[in-house]
Amino acid sequence: MRRKLAAGNWKMNGLSASVSEVTALTSTHVAPKVDVLLCPPATLISGLATAAAGHPLAIGGQDCHTAMSGAHTGDISAEQLRDAGATAVLVGHSERRTDHSEDDAQIRQKAEAAQAAALTAVICIGETLSQRENGATLDVVKTQLDGSTPDNATGANTVIAYEPVWAIGTGIVPTLDQIGEVHSFIRAELVARFGEEGHAIRILYGGSVKPANAADIFGVEDVDGALVGGASLKAADFSPIITALENA
Repeated sequence: MRRKLAAGNWKMNGLSASVSEVTALTSTHVAPKVDVLLCPPATLISGLATAAAGHPLAIGGQDCHTAMSGAHTGDISAEQLRDAGATAVLVGHSERRTDHSEDDAQIRQKAEAAQAAALTAVICIGETLSQRENGATLDVVKTQLDGSTPDNATGANTVIAYEPVWAIGTGIVPTLDQIGEVHSFIRAELVARFGEEGHAIRILYGGSVKPANAADIFGVEDVDGALVGGASLKAADFSPIITALENA
């Protein structure tokens, strides 16, 4: 069975004092029945990894460069993330695709760099509102999934996060049927491409996940957890989401 995963993306939020949120999580969820991952800004990775030492809470990065080193001012490599204490990294988040014009080919290279550094690549895909309204959701998801996922993807080195762009930070959540349709489609695509290994790759849902709706979302087939944004910043908000996933 696929082990569930509750992942939090802090985006450009958090200062050194935020270590208290990690302490609160590790004291509340001493032995979680699911995997828990926090992806803070790069400045906090080392400190949060130190605070989580000895606890199953994992720390990840929010992005990585395609190269392991070089003249890339302001970037960070997968190897550097690993050295700082990360065990995973997000790639292809819609905010990176939009703000930095990242395309599927580049995201695939980033995922490959992550895997080469022994990091789990959490590959983000999802359609915009106009694409959904035009009936292009599954076409967009397929194109991004095919283009962004490396050929050597396995359940151990890859996680897929479906995040409809129109639901991120808006408070708008797709219906459970809409979530189920896309997750079922992604699962079928993974199995068609990777065979039995496609059943081992976890698929997360992301987009306005909160304590109030988490249990319903986790009840949808092929939803193996969540990539949570704003609600992961505070342990008081993220903790009940973890608990809901444990009970799913």
